[in-house]
Amino acid sequence: MRIPRILIAAAASGGGKTTVATGLMAALRRAGHPVAPFKVGPDYIDPGYHSLAAGRPGRNLDSVMCGPDLMAPLLAHGFLAPATTAQTSAQTRASSSAVSGEAPGSAELAVVEGVMGLFDGRLGDGAGSSAEIARLTSTPVVLVVDASHASLTHAAVVAGLAGFDPRVRVAGVILNRVGSARHGAEIRRGVDRLGIPVLGEIPRDKDIFVPSRHLGLVPAAERDASAAQVGALARLIADHVDLDAVLAVARRAPDLAVHPWDPAAALRGSAAWGSLEEARRRGGAESPLVAIAGGRAFTFRYAETTELLEAAGCRVVEVDPLTDAALPEGVAGLYLGGGFPEMHADQLAANRSLHESIRSHVAAGMPVVAECAGLLMLCRTLDGHPMTGVLDLQAEMRPRLTMGYRDAVADSDTLLAGAGERVIGHEFHRTGVSAVDPTGDRESGPSTPAWSFAMPDGSTRLEGVSSDPAGIGRSTVHASYLHLHWAGQPACAARFAAEAWRCASSAPQPSGIGETAPPRPADPRPSPAAEPEPRDRAVEPDLLHHGDRDVAAGLVDLAVNVRVDHTPRWLVTAITDTSSRWQTYPDAEPARLALAAHHRVDPAVVLPTSGGAEAFALVARALHPSRAVVVHPQFTEPEAALCAAGHRVDRVLLDPADQFRLHPEEIPGDADLVMVGNPTNPTGVLHPAEILDRLRAPGRVLVVDEAFMDATDGAQSLIGPRMDQLLVLRSLTKTFGLAGIRAGYVLGDPALVSRLAAQQPPWSVSTPAIAAMIACCSPAATAHRRDLVEALPAARQDLVARLRAQGLTVIDSESPFVLVDTSSVDPHRSIREELAARGLAVRRGETFPGLGPTWIRLAVRDPDIHARLADALADISAGRTSRPHPDHLDKEIR
Repeated sequence: MRIPRILIAAAASGGGKTTVATGLMAALRRAGHPVAPFKVGPDYIDPGYHSLAAGRPGRNLDSVMCGPDLMAPLLAHGFLAPATTAQTSAQTRASSSAVSGEAPGSAELAVVEGVMGLFDGRLGDGAGSSAEIARLTSTPVVLVVDASHASLTHAAVVAGLAGFDPRVRVAGVILNRVGSARHGAEIRRGVDRLGIPVLGEIPRDKDIFVPSRHLGLVPAAERDASAAQVGALARLIADHVDLDAVLAVARRAPDLAVHPWDPAAALRGSAAWGSLEEARRRGGAESPLVAIAGGRAFTFRYAETTELLEAAGCRVVEVDPLTDAALPEGVAGLYLGGGFPEMHADQLAANRSLHESIRSHVAAGMPVVAECAGLLMLCRTLDGHPMTGVLDLQAEMRPRLTMGYRDAVADSDTLLAGAGERVIGHEFHRTGVSAVDPTGDRESGPSTPAWSFAMPDGSTRLEGVSSDPAGIGRSTVHASYLHLHWAGQPACAARFAAEAWRCASSAPQPSGIGETAPPRPADPRPSPAAEPEPRDRAVEPDLLHHGDRDVAAGLVDLAVNVRVDHTPRWLVTAITDTSSRWQTYPDAEPARLALAAHHRVDPAVVLPTSGGAEAFALVARALHPSRAVVVHPQFTEPEAALCAAGHRVDRVLLDPADQFRLHPEEIPGDADLVMVGNPTNPTGVLHPAEILDRLRAPGRVLVVDEAFMDATDGAQSLIGPRMDQLLVLRSLTKTFGLAGIRAGYVLGDPALVSRLAAQQPPWSVSTPAIAAMIACCSPAATAHRRDLVEALPAARQDLVARLRAQGLTVIDSESPFVLVDTSSVDPHRSIREELAARGLAVRRGETFPGLGPTWIRLAVRDPDIHARLADALADISAGRTSRPHPDHLDKEIR
């Protein structure tokens, strides 16, 4: 069989395989050469980008899960399959605006993206490696060489890879991240000596990036900008890679003596064919309808899953758990595949009508297969958010990644396997599940583990749930973290399809919400009506609350920490002078150079950002800690950003009785990311640099928020010559009155700064913000900063003295704000509303972890405002002493 083909590989991960492979697929398609896209291994995120680029389903070649004998047949099947299939998502079909489409039909060539380094596979035997797939399919390899950090030496690496296994043919090289024409020529000089053609040189391009999170890249289906990104990759590759030379390499691939994989034949040859055949014979003419979860929260399933179900006589329809209110009428089976439901937990939790629909259908005997994300959807809760409650399990993010191939055995008959049957699958997750005590009289039916895993250390692990919630005498729910490629396990598809046929031919299924629904599972969170919270019970703070929300028209602002009531005139002039350039895209390089000169550091350690908020988001996306620790009380945006990126966060709460001082020994030794403010918002405490320096440890990244360091003499800043494994975040908002401009920056370890830059959207820092950053490094800015620093101590002392005269506890501060405990006025409630009634807005304390409603934060203002505040506090205190406290009245009545 004639299949022009190439495999894109590299010496290691992170060299640009996905960039080159995806861009090459898109560029070839745009040039009129339809591409069949493939990915080596179990990965399900890269194939999403491949689908966008090629306009047809991205497919996987995994010799561990499917067996080596199926690699060439699956390659041939994917090559011949039409572009439009049930697997092709709406986003993939819409991608024709980014790269021109072609009529449905077979492809002209196959492009396979490798995995990890060329020879990296399963430990011990290398199974599943790119090299193994290239050898099993006789596919020529094109090496992507990350040209960074060396030149001629890269040719030696190519020589080693090309000669390591004579059964693997390296047929071309594409240089990536080339620094200059001379840099590329030097590498070419060495590669030419090997007789291997260089097919292209791709320059460094910081605008080409794909955001990542706790399990790798963000799936294409979750990113509105994905199609545009793929279009940009197509143009980049077309401009810098010789597409004709790539096609010539692909066309020289030898013919394959292979019959394409056939899903119908695979079912007929499976151990469960007899069961499927019998179910179809009894089921009649009407094909069962099987719903498969899709949309942004459920982005992954193998294309062959749909093809096997259709070959088994099922009709397949996609359901979006984020938007669809119910399962489709007449549905007889549900497949919940992989994805990132933890990133959409709020929306999933809000879709209660779909939860009800799923529960009612499951209770009536509808079969359900739930893999990984699907398992989470069937739990009672996911990170505290209510899910469907089909299973008495609670799911939550955990600090460590669980990943690897698993040799699994069914200990008893399940929906997917007979007792004793063995499968090989893959798990890849950072969540975990644990049992919940059943409440009320709700019955979820008898259950057993879905699989028994033989672990690499020789131990056995029971995993997943196989259950019979309808009480029909056989399992109809199969939920597990294990991903299976059904092309390698067609009996699983046959068993599931057979149960769908039985379900369709039995009693009518619920078509609406709640028609035959069992009792709704109890929400594990306490109901306020049923269980009033004690006044002093800790309430989880609102991490997204900021001081501007405490301000209202007509109130004197003591809540927001911006230190000036107007932006300095010289700064306004510097910003508006750039108005003639506002119609062009911004270039932040001049700001980076100005900031580097201001701090006397190498420009490589500086990254301008769209305010501090963007910096926190970049840290959360770029780093992948196993244990992240945030020191509280402090600004809540760092923790909020980490949580939004899917990280689990541990808190270290400092003691108010100790003036919120930081003691390094309180930080867990295994924390590999620590975030702390200095000076800290809201406490105002300035931690000594030597204390913070003791937080640094091998393998740990320390992030210090120095947004208010400009209010001090700067002596305790960690900005300096030693920035390894350190990131310092700065903001210009407070000192210069730039809240509406969004101007901030990061200084730190160049390697870490580079990782943050890779996550930053193009042009995120605006031209006005760039002008502001440059101006804030000027002599006028230095004088402005000095004037504020000199005036602050007296103004702060005036405020503190008036507060302490009222009997209030004030934390010692080195910042332009103070933290105050008002429990001497009211030990239970905040006085914030009473101050607002007297025309004063203050920052509430209860939204900071470690503080409660009696704490308020006050910005330092002028003596007149301080005097007005003191009078209001005296008035509130007098009102308290003139009447009994409500708690006392309540006790007297009782």
